[in-house]
Amino acid sequence: MGRLTTHVLDAAHGCPGQGVAIELFRVEGEQLVRLGTARTNDDGRCDTPLLEGDAYRTGIYQLHFGVGDYYRDRGVALGDPAFLDVVVLRFGISAEQSHYHVPLLVSPYSYSTYRGS
Repeated sequence: MGRLTTHVLDAAHGCPGQGVAIELFRVEGEQLVRLGTARTNDDGRCDTPLLEGDAYRTGIYQLHFGVGDYYRDRGVALGDPAFLDVVVLRFGISAEQSHYHVPLLVSPYSYSTYRGS
């Protein structure tokens, strides 16, 4: 069975992004269908896959990471409005692949991602 996982690394502080709120959406035409929410643990990972089983299927998805709230909770002055508040990653899944891992490396002013393993 396939699964989708993620983790958040705080590049500004050199540590896992603990407590980052995450929302997962499936893109269906012009609509976003919310599939679930999660929050990262002490290691910057989610305790369970974001998507698995029958819900894991080919399609376009979006992950929304609440990085603005994460940095505010750490006491970082972000300005108003923050340069990055919610980081949105849109990506495709081919259900023929068994595992998609989509990490987020983030700071208050930049981010990067890649398809991990």
